[in-house]
Amino acid sequence: MSGLILTLNAGSSSIKFGLYDAAPEPEERLRGQVDGLGTAARLILGDEVRDVAAPDHAAGLAAILAALDPHLAGAPILGVGHRVVHGGADIDGPRVLTPALIETLSGLASLAPLHQPHNLAGVRAALAAFPDAVQVAAFDTAFHRGHPWVNDTFALPRRFYEAGVRRYGFHGLSYDYIAGRLAADFNDIAQGRVIVAHLGNGASLCAMRAGRSVGSTMGFSALDGMPMGTRCGQLDPGVILHLLAQGMDAEAITTLLYRESGLKGLSGLSHDMRTLLASDMKEAAEAIDYYVFRLTREIGAMAAVLGGVDALVFTGGIGENSPEIRARALSGLDFLGLAVDPDANGSSATRIDAGPVPVFVLPTDEERVIARATSAALD
Repeated sequence: MSGLILTLNAGSSSIKFGLYDAAPEPEERLRGQVDGLGTAARLILGDEVRDVAAPDHAAGLAAILAALDPHLAGAPILGVGHRVVHGGADIDGPRVLTPALIETLSGLASLAPLHQPHNLAGVRAALAAFPDAVQVAAFDTAFHRGHPWVNDTFALPRRFYEAGVRRYGFHGLSYDYIAGRLAADFNDIAQGRVIVAHLGNGASLCAMRAGRSVGSTMGFSALDGMPMGTRCGQLDPGVILHLLAQGMDAEAITTLLYRESGLKGLSGLSHDMRTLLASDMKEAAEAIDYYVFRLTREIGAMAAVLGGVDALVFTGGIGENSPEIRARALSGLDFLGLAVDPDANGSSATRIDAGPVPVFVLPTDEERVIARATSAALD
């Protein structure tokens, strides 16, 4: 293959992108993003940051292509890989995008309202820009499709499960990358019982056995499990019934749970863990306390799903960069063999454990997973 792969991760107000050589193991040339779509858009590419006119995803992609043109050196874009959050109940791996599949994925938008419509806006913009390129979708839900039934269902009448009301799990591209990294560098550990904590603005944990997902803290939507930057995490369904009875409609409740809750709602200050850790506000400290409590609890829950734990991995923006959160979360889990070495943890070393169970800090790379899937579709 002589050409390039472009990866796109389109959100509501941003498009992250990467450029790779088309090869079985794609080599990254560069990556960047356009953020602030529709308002004050700016392009970030390496050390370069500049304002661009990008009122929508098509204009954002055009700005990206203009910035990439000097780096293409005439090489064609053979494939475009897209992060798509929701693949539904049956998709268990990457897929080449067809009109029929795009229509199916559009029908899943209500299951991931913050992500799916914007992911597909990126797809449509790329189809217009690269009509001859292979367009590939890599799904956040696909990694979890092998769950045992008990980890895949709710205690509702079975007709709801058959209609697609089930536990899907998310952050699958991140977990896929970590599973591959462990298999390549720590294969004995990868074959065991591993808990991976993906802690970023979105947050979840995954229980893996021999590199395969058998449990996740996220369920039907990306709201479940851990509290997140602006999302609530686990919530008694009775709260929703109560809010409806109080006169809130579905749109207002959606905004509350997806955009106004989590660390932002608890603290009243910010969704950003760095801001909260630097604050002396009581509410900021309480938001962190709740986050740490839930993280500790979810690690214990995933250990129960696995029947023990042979390794723990922290990844994502908070997981990779916050020694305090890692240390506090594990401070009460010595009964599972989990403990951190203060010096290694403080420097965010690859191994930070001080107990019998290995604890890793591993950067994730979702874009590389997308690039690999796209390269495989070119064969």
